[in-house]
Amino acid sequence: MQPKPASRLSNYTDFLEHAYGLQFKDYETLHLWSISNQGVFWESISRFFNVSFDSPYKQAFVSATPFWESEWFCGSQLSYAKHIFKHASKQHPALIFQNESEEYREISWNQLITATYSFQQKLIKCGVQSGDCVVCYGVNGPETIAAFLATNALGAVWSSCPPDFGSEAVVDRFQQLSPKVLFTHSKYTYNGKQHDCSSKIRAIQKSLTSIEHTLPLEAFSAFDDMSIGMDDLVFSPVPFSAPIWVLFSSGTTGKPKALVHGTGHMLLEHLKALGLHQDVCSGDRYFWYSTTGWMMWNYALSSLLCGATLCLYQGSPKHPNDSVLWQFAHKAKINHFGSGAVYFQHQMESPNSFLKENDFTFLKTIGSTGSPLSSDVCLRLQQQFPHAHVVSLSGGTDVCTAFVGGNPDKPVNPNEIQCKMLGAAVAVWDADGNSIINIPGELVLTAPLLSMPLYLVDDPDFERYKQSYFSRFDSVWCHGDWASITKSGGVIIYGRSDATLNRNGIRIGTAELYAVMDQFEDIQDTLIIHLQKNSKDLLILFVKSDNTIDEKTIKTYIRTRCSPRHVPDEIYQIDEIPYTVSGKKVEVPVKRLLQGEALSNIVSLDALKNPKAMALFQDFFERFNS
Repeated sequence: MQPKPASRLSNYTDFLEHAYGLQFKDYETLHLWSISNQGVFWESISRFFNVSFDSPYKQAFVSATPFWESEWFCGSQLSYAKHIFKHASKQHPALIFQNESEEYREISWNQLITATYSFQQKLIKCGVQSGDCVVCYGVNGPETIAAFLATNALGAVWSSCPPDFGSEAVVDRFQQLSPKVLFTHSKYTYNGKQHDCSSKIRAIQKSLTSIEHTLPLEAFSAFDDMSIGMDDLVFSPVPFSAPIWVLFSSGTTGKPKALVHGTGHMLLEHLKALGLHQDVCSGDRYFWYSTTGWMMWNYALSSLLCGATLCLYQGSPKHPNDSVLWQFAHKAKINHFGSGAVYFQHQMESPNSFLKENDFTFLKTIGSTGSPLSSDVCLRLQQQFPHAHVVSLSGGTDVCTAFVGGNPDKPVNPNEIQCKMLGAAVAVWDADGNSIINIPGELVLTAPLLSMPLYLVDDPDFERYKQSYFSRFDSVWCHGDWASITKSGGVIIYGRSDATLNRNGIRIGTAELYAVMDQFEDIQDTLIIHLQKNSKDLLILFVKSDNTIDEKTIKTYIRTRCSPRHVPDEIYQIDEIPYTVSGKKVEVPVKRLLQGEALSNIVSLDALKNPKAMALFQDFFERFNS
């Protein structure tokens, strides 16, 4: 057996020793250095990954309070798309694509360059210039990638929504941006059914009066080999902190926030996160199941920065069968396979014969995010894929990356995420602002993070920015996750802090209870809500199951395995649990609904994967209070 090659993280620490004369006894020492010397740290990342600045920087980092006034790589200019295309190679494809009809395509770098050139020429004719906004209402396909690269290469700003979003949800988002050009897919297939988007596109066009041109992506779906080269593409460098894309909060707690991220910020952050923490190397094949409306689409896109082949799947992860994504992974020989934690939970509940009968030794990592990955599911993944490193991430759309994630050189403890990410000054604080270890508290950032949003749209005085991240503690980013840091340096995420279960001053995260409920084989899903209003102090557990549930057994199990203080007062069987399109349980909106708020004020149904589920809770509230 050949020895395992050194990780890129290990290569990076060797680089620090040779280039900077720095040595670190362990990862924790390295992490402390990275957050205490951010200018040198991020400069070293740019050097290690050979980042090319079209205009040089004068200073790598100027710290400030409030955090958003910090400056990064002052005076420099660069191009994100140029850094992707510098990895063009004949040795491996740029993209691999499959959809529900089992169309499987490998797209060469020359074909991607040609498609990007075609899009770019169209955009130039439409008058798109640096700083303009281009939006996309489309699926996760190769032509969407080419459209983004063409947009970015011109220095324009990108934003996208998947076509399963309703027109109102799209308008709520894109109207904030005053886009000049709209890319569209007029139809798509999901779960074996074809969906026509024509009427929704017309409604979007009617509402977005700033749109001057609509470009159908279907017209560019053919990827041909032509004598188009890199020199034919236009690369317009932009300032390091110029906007690259706009992401949106889920819209499950009000109007979606429009989060503007910086070009150089994303380039360096994703090189660090993917290259060092997930060990993505040149020639690897990277896949993360996503739509164009989830930050993981942007995150996975950046695997191209590492010289990897980006693998795309369009369609349902369960059609025509439950193993369709694994079949795609096997055929494409995917090295990095990622999805939401809920997907892995469902897969590991009944591993099928396809997984057992096929060789998956080419898998390097299995990535999970979106919600906490239970220790039981992590163990099953390790057993199912013993050669793969299970990487659990937690961060968010707000920063388009993870605060905590993987370490290829450390063992995986199924109970926790491996480490704080380099450059992220992660801590857990109690209510008084004291740093705590091995005790749950608020996840905070005690120093600026490179990938914080530059600003929110229509927030000139940063009032909404402050309210979103700095209202809990002065001058410290509070993310809203309930977490703990272990003595070994790992991190446990228990869920959103505003959805924690607080009984008699003792708080536990909802993820802790869900992990216990996962042990019941005949229970498919659960949702627990803590209602505290007027004289009410109720823990209500909603259970999805095809069988009649035994309330006494469930309560006894929670009392002995989780917490005697957090045994549900009431248990109700329900047909469906609501989820966002990115796979997160809709806890806070359900809580607000059951506290009497109007459904229309608390959630955009278009932001949900299964919006009809909210009607079930609306009915429950009316019966509960009758």
